[in-house]
Amino acid sequence: MSSTDEPEIDRKKSAAIPTVSHIDPDGTLIEILYRLDEAKTLFAVFQNGIARTEVEFVTSAGEHLVPFSPRNNVIRHRVALLRSEIAEYGSKEELLAEIMRFLHRYPDVSAAFELIAAHYVLFTWVYDAFQEIPYLRLQGDFGSGESRGLLTIGSLCYKGFFASGASTVSPLFHILDAFRGTLILDETDFRFSDEQAEISKVLNNGNVAGFPVLRTMMNRNKEFDPQAFQVFSPKIVAMRGAYQDRALESRFLTEVMGTSKLRPEIPINLNATLKEEAQALRKKLVMFRFRHRQSATLTLSPLDRSLPPRLRQILSPLLALVDDPAARAAILSNVSSNFDSLIAARTESTEAQLLAIIHHPGTR
Repeated sequence: MSSTDEPEIDRKKSAAIPTVSHIDPDGTLIEILYRLDEAKTLFAVFQNGIARTEVEFVTSAGEHLVPFSPRNNVIRHRVALLRSEIAEYGSKEELLAEIMRFLHRYPDVSAAFELIAAHYVLFTWVYDAFQEIPYLRLQGDFGSGESRGLLTIGSLCYKGFFASGASTVSPLFHILDAFRGTLILDETDFRFSDEQAEISKVLNNGNVAGFPVLRTMMNRNKEFDPQAFQVFSPKIVAMRGAYQDRALESRFLTEVMGTSKLRPEIPINLNATLKEEAQALRKKLVMFRFRHRQSATLTLSPLDRSLPPRLRQILSPLLALVDDPAARAAILSNVSSNFDSLIAARTESTEAQLLAIIHHPGTR
């Protein structure tokens, strides 16, 4: 799947553009690869149904693309989990089964959420074919396994990069804008309102395409020059509590951790095996993106219109990746149940009760 016959590069056409991923108008897909043992970055290119590797690429518009430098801190320190090669995976069903076996070995989550998480992993690799996306959340007290679940699921996601709630927001904006990958965010319970407000901008703006976050910037001439950062991407968070913003809460597919006894086969400590298995799966998932990105659309029958609009909005893109009718029904049942609980909690809130009194003064 590699080629030594690289096209001649005319560097006079344009300056080299550092690139992580690219979709060319002619349908060619490009993804960065990182080989740690060689300290080298290069491109995986999928063109006319054939995958190969290239050190650089000229687009149909004449742009000269080069991969981000292996010395880039996000890559060198493995803040973003990239892949080193591309590999075949058999059928989509075989790949999904392999993902589910991996997820079953390390975090202790319910069977329903295991199914959701496995399909969410696949979804992250083609998410940019959709306009809206759901988020994934692991919720529980310390020692309940939410961080383990975050690490395991996140290690398979498309260009996943890990951060904690203690991170400042500026680098998150820049990494999301440059890499357009999956944000895996741990410890997102905030002590101070300004911290929550800053992270919430990423979460509130990041589930619908076309809503960048604007930040105040100055150009080299000291002129006011606001910059728009694209934050649309899949996101997986771990936290102990919940957000006060019910609209934000409604964007999550949530698993409550620590509600049952730990399965005896779950390892207490992790070793290098998890990283090796995840790297092997990411090689296959690159090929999955190459084969399915251009065909990923909301082509399946629409969800029952009796369901709440927000539920249909966040579930439709994910279910577009679910072929098995039984799996679709199981995911829909689990998410609907959790969504009903959220609606019930909102109805019981002080604000909701005050609104009811305003609209119906005679009620108490």
